[in-house]
Amino acid sequence: MALALYHNAISTCSQKVRLVLAHKGIEFESKDVDLISGGQHDPEYVKLNPNHVVPTIVHDGAVLIESTAINEYLDDAFPEPPMRAADPVVRHAGRLITKLLDEKAHSATGVVTFAIGARKILLQQPEEVREANIAAIPDPVYRENRRSVIEHGVKAPPFAGALRKMLDLFDVAEDQLGRTAWLGGEGFGIADAAVLPYVLRLDHLAMTPTIEARPKLADWYGRVQALPAYETAVAKYLAPPIVEMFRANGEEVWADVEPLTR
Repeated sequence: MALALYHNAISTCSQKVRLVLAHKGIEFESKDVDLISGGQHDPEYVKLNPNHVVPTIVHDGAVLIESTAINEYLDDAFPEPPMRAADPVVRHAGRLITKLLDEKAHSATGVVTFAIGARKILLQQPEEVREANIAAIPDPVYRENRRSVIEHGVKAPPFAGALRKMLDLFDVAEDQLGRTAWLGGEGFGIADAAVLPYVLRLDHLAMTPTIEARPKLADWYGRVQALPAYETAVAKYLAPPIVEMFRANGEEVWADVEPLTR
């Protein structure tokens, strides 16, 4: 069965889909989408994904979008190994985590990332290029938040609330890990694949103390990074210069950010 994945190396949603593909041993044709240059707004790509985001999967001619829905599809289409708990109560807990992530934490992560990690690169672009890419964002709230954080960084009005939404996700994960070994049950599953990129993102942005302050989450983070799927789906895609830049940018603003994490 032919499967093509349109994705980006450091995109959180791409990472979580690649984790499921890797854990299940599913081979795919890789199609990179350059988010910095605006590849997600290319008319040919928008025909596949009208939301102008990654990832997108094309599987035997069917076009699939939205990373959580993609991962549930993959678990249905490729049922071994299963990545959702058999116990309906535990499965429900895992779905609540992915729901929280989709409804609140994901958009917040974009605010935090562009306020710190990608801001300097974007400010180096010609203004007309930067503005064209911002103008192409379909959602008006996302569009204005992007403009605000690029202009003002961590002092932008949306930043503090966005960071709090990410930390709320961390708190929910910490609580769930007090009940089950993994976020979706007794084995690595869809909920774990979903949350990992967001923990990784704050780690890369030099907010590692926010992880260390939650011991169960910190232990889980180490266990995920020890999985073979992490190396295949995440680590091999991480360009050291990008990670180093994100971390340096995060360290530079940590004095302003740290009070917001308390």
